[in-house]
Amino acid sequence: MKRWLLSFVVLPALVLMMSFPTVVPAAPPAPRPQPATPAAAPQEHPEIREAMESLRHAREHLNHAAHDYHGHRADAIRAIDEALHQLEICMKYD
Repeated sequence: MKRWLLSFVVLPALVLMMSFPTVVPAAPPAPRPQPATPAAAPQEHPEIREAMESLRHAREHLNHAAHDYHGHRADAIRAIDEALHQLEICMKYD
């Protein structure tokens, strides 16, 4: 009789427990990666960019030079402009 009473109480309790889903808290949403700011992003080819800046600086010095050096100053400025042009093309096709 005790078994019958025990199974009469335990069996409905088990069925009732199995019929309701277990509530598990949801995981917090994963943080979205923030896009890098332009200032924080690493520059591509820093050596080429530094060379271009040096060439621009040299061209500025030659433009303000007091002498023409028998036409060599103008030739040097043209060569610097061509070098800058080639480096800009190089950076476009990277």
